[in-house]
Amino acid sequence: MTDLAENSAAQAREPLRAILIAGPTASGKSALALRLAKTYNGEVINADSMQIYSGLRVITACPSAEEEAQAPHHLYRVLDPSTVCSAAMWADMALARIEEVLKRGRIPILVGGTGLYFRALTEGLSQMPPIPDAVRQRVRQEVAEQGTQASHDRLMQLDPQIGARLKPADTQRIARALEVFEATGTPMSVFQARPPVPLLTGPMAQIVLTPEREWLRARIDLRFDLMMEAGALAEAQALAARQLDPSLPAMKALGVPSLLAHVAGELTLEQAIEASKTQSKQFAKRQSTWFRNQMIAWKSIPAQHLESNIPKIFAFIDSFGLTRPA
Repeated sequence: MTDLAENSAAQAREPLRAILIAGPTASGKSALALRLAKTYNGEVINADSMQIYSGLRVITACPSAEEEAQAPHHLYRVLDPSTVCSAAMWADMALARIEEVLKRGRIPILVGGTGLYFRALTEGLSQMPPIPDAVRQRVRQEVAEQGTQASHDRLMQLDPQIGARLKPADTQRIARALEVFEATGTPMSVFQARPPVPLLTGPMAQIVLTPEREWLRARIDLRFDLMMEAGALAEAQALAARQLDPSLPAMKALGVPSLLAHVAGELTLEQAIEASKTQSKQFAKRQSTWFRNQMIAWKSIPAQHLESNIPKIFAFIDSFGLTRPA
């Protein structure tokens, strides 16, 4: 039994309670999480796939040291950028933190913009087998050497069901599917067909921030300007110096590709900043669409009117028995 499966079994025996906050980039969800942590005696747990990587505190908009001093924060900047963190890997780490927080008599508050992470907790993921490091490294080297189209063609032969869902340029997911087949001799689609098991089954106050489009676009522009003032370019320069595989998730964090292009002399700084802002806006639009379609049962709060909705948010959370300390 894998770690994720073991956690799933344990979760089925003992329901866990939590506050979940989702929303697109720059929507104010981290500030809300901190406010709730201080109000409900909680601890914040990262549910963002980029904020988990070290060395990118500014450009991924991680909480500042001052904010982290106001309430405990977990799973921020805990993995090296050379690491590939899957949703299942994050779910294992998050579940461990949730249990630790609850044992301390506090409330876990999960916040982020990665919808698949929340789905892993609330709906479960298909149980994937562990992949030996040697297999993973070999497959990824082969994908890099053979190229995107040849790797996709191979996947279409081994697992046409998965291959048909992926574009040739999606090297990360293609490599993942090839790894599973190489390690087990079984197509990934077979594992995905098995019913998932939710990890969280207890009382969950689920909140999704739904900002107005133009309000969010202005926020994204302002925030990226502030990131540049705070050292985003220096983070990109340090990342470039490591010469990591450009297909790694951390290398695709919002703003990173454009700033790396500037470091390489391919874009002016002004062009890199504008491209980063555009990428962030496009990503926020995709996030908003995903949340709107996938989080229908979540409590929707207009992000641009967050302050006036705080009483409503408190009342919603209170209804789950997650009471505020006196």
